[in-house]
Amino acid sequence: MRAAVYDRYGGPDQLQVQDVPVPSPSSDQVLVRVEATSVNLSDWECLTGSPIYARLGGLRRPARRTLGSDIAGVVERVGESVTRFRPGDQVYGDNLALKGGFAEYAVAPESALAQVPDGLGFAEASTIPQAGAIAWQGTEKVGPGARVLINGAGGGSGSFAIQLAKRRGAHVTAVDHGTKQEFMRSLGADEVIDYEHEDFTRTSQPYDVVLDLVAHRSPLAYRRALSRGGTYRCVGGSVGTLLGVLTVGAVAGAVTGRSLGVLAVKQGPAFFEPISALVASGELNTHTERVFSLEQVADALAHVGEGRARGKVVVVP
Repeated sequence: MRAAVYDRYGGPDQLQVQDVPVPSPSSDQVLVRVEATSVNLSDWECLTGSPIYARLGGLRRPARRTLGSDIAGVVERVGESVTRFRPGDQVYGDNLALKGGFAEYAVAPESALAQVPDGLGFAEASTIPQAGAIAWQGTEKVGPGARVLINGAGGGSGSFAIQLAKRRGAHVTAVDHGTKQEFMRSLGADEVIDYEHEDFTRTSQPYDVVLDLVAHRSPLAYRRALSRGGTYRCVGGSVGTLLGVLTVGAVAGAVTGRSLGVLAVKQGPAFFEPISALVASGELNTHTERVFSLEQVADALAHVGEGRARGKVVVVP
């Protein structure tokens, strides 16, 4: 089979499409013929090896040669312990532990997968698992009338988070690059901020909930952006920022009646199927900006990693 592989951390030039053996599923795994895999920022981090936590399992060399965790496709073969799926089933899920989606076939644990809902195509389904789970859990505390800010709102998770926060009755401010302003408005954002020209932490009207998808500021600046009783949660970011939020931020927040922390994203179908149900019913939209071929995986990763993507990017083998 063809697969995009890499053997050392670095830029997109490290990726090469090669012929490799088709993987074999173990007893609790499923072999999936990949029809689509969406690109996440986590793929870029694992390619570059930065931040350092992206190297877990492989400090000097990548633990997995093939990236791509948000897969959708058709079950080709199942392990002897698998009971929920059989060959021919259409499945999707976040295969974060094993990855392998930028290939023609991938193996995934049975527990990571769900049946593709009626009415969803493979490309659409592949955009949901990781980004949808982050957005769903990151907006759980949002209620009617809340002032919500989403930093990094023009990307995959952000595009879902804007819609979810609006659906829950919030006033949403979306922050991203100036080229994404109209896109974020089209998703329902009430206000948009170009981070190159405005500091969202210096606001005259602090926010009740801040979901930060690209954390890189001081935890004291984040505390400043919150109203009393407000909640700040970040997903990813530099190691220094994350440690600062968990230590200084947590203490400073508690002292002043605010909650600052890192969003511990839970994985699995229970956390992305609610999003899929809303998409299938037409209550929520997916946004795929571009579709790349397997030979274009390097370009797809660069497009997401450099922050250029509006919504999601999908690779189709």
